[in-house]
Amino acid sequence: MYVMDAWLPPEGASDQWGELLIHTVQPEVGKHWTNDGAIHEERGLKGRAKDDMRTLPCRPALTKILREHIERDELKPGDLLFPGEKGEMLAGSVIRRAWRSARQETLTPEELASPLGKRVYDLRHTCLTNWRNDGVPPAQVAEWASDSVPVLLAVYARCIVGHLKDLKKRIEAGGDLPEV
Repeated sequence: MYVMDAWLPPEGASDQWGELLIHTVQPEVGKHWTNDGAIHEERGLKGRAKDDMRTLPCRPALTKILREHIERDELKPGDLLFPGEKGEMLAGSVIRRAWRSARQETLTPEELASPLGKRVYDLRHTCLTNWRNDGVPPAQVAEWASDSVPVLLAVYARCIVGHLKDLKKRIEAGGDLPEV
């Protein structure tokens, strides 16, 4: 993602929600699986026209983090938002190493031993599940995720740790069973 693909509102604006524009994906497939020996293969967005893009919301806290990062590193619109050491795409091994370190610093020993957030890709699952649990309509979440509503509901139909107590309260708020 390039700096110009992160639309951030002016710092003093009352609405600090930004937008992240996704044009292509560049999965790490390995140099043996590409025609040119590159590690990444650039592809269009699944289920979309060749030149289409998708827009993701950028919450105010992330807007602030990205704005500070861009200013601190003096990034220009055509620069990668998170470049590697030589300005090229950040290596997957670097991302995975940082993710392992973040898991160790953040999770309890029990959570660390579990599959919770084992892969960086699990962040996608957590994000989409949270949006659904927060009441964002399935069609909107599916649009942001570049999935269909049936796929979204099949894959992200479960709640994650921490929501069960709130859900029970919602059920109780509807009233109890009548006396027998």
